Amino acid sequence: KEVVEILKKAGVKRAMVSSSNNEGTKMLQDAAPGVIVPELRPYRSRGELGTWAKDPTVLPFLEDLLGKRKYVAIGEFHIYGKAAASDWVKKTVDFAVEHNLYLHAHCDEEALLILFGHNPKARIIWAHTGFTVPPARLAELFDQHKDALWGELSYRSGIAKRDGKLSAEWRDMLERYSDRFLLGSDTWINQRWFSYDTIFKEYRGWLAQLPAEQARRIANGNAVRLFGPRPPG
Repeated sequence: KEVVEILKKAGVKRAMVSSSNNEGTKMLQDAAPGVIVPELRPYRSRGELGTWAKDPTVLPFLEDLLGKRKYVAIGEFHIYGKAAASDWVKKTVDFAVEHNLYLHAHCDEEALLILFGHNPKARIIWAHTGFTVPPARLAELFDQHKDALWGELSYRSGIAKRDGKLSAEWRDMLERYSDRFLLGSDTWINQRWFSYDTIFKEYRGWLAQLPAEQARRIANGNAVRLFGPRPPG
């Protein structure tokens, strides 16, 4: 309930959530089913962050949980470079496609391209929009993967200057690809919950510098299009 109150205070109507053994996600959705959009993480503990891609028990684990609850995505999962080329990662990508799930990938560009190579029907939300991948390269990737690649903006560098003004290159990106970005908070440590309201105030500060329709898409329109509207009640 405390988390739901934090979301409400920050003006967040819905939030996609994952947790390292998926129990936290389940608890949050049970407490606020209209607010929480659940994704299925391929870890039973955070200690599996670097081993899940080679673990043959991950797929049965995902299958079991998906049989018990509806999820919208697999993730957020961490994968880098050629580690994404493993047979078990490919099986996970195919599983996501089979069950109409997005892949929420915290990865570098090399891994991103490998994920797409596993299955042409994969749909990927790129956590942190690649952190530091240059905007010009992001534009190329968005153009190459139309209707299949979206960028989540938490921890993304270069968007705004210290005074809160959008950088010229990111203003152009957000205007050109306003249908491809999602806002995120990435509450990976408790401190992020304590500053949650501030995170979204900063987002609103630079969204206000964009045309209203483009800002609306990034603020929540794209999320509604991908995951559906908030259910009544």
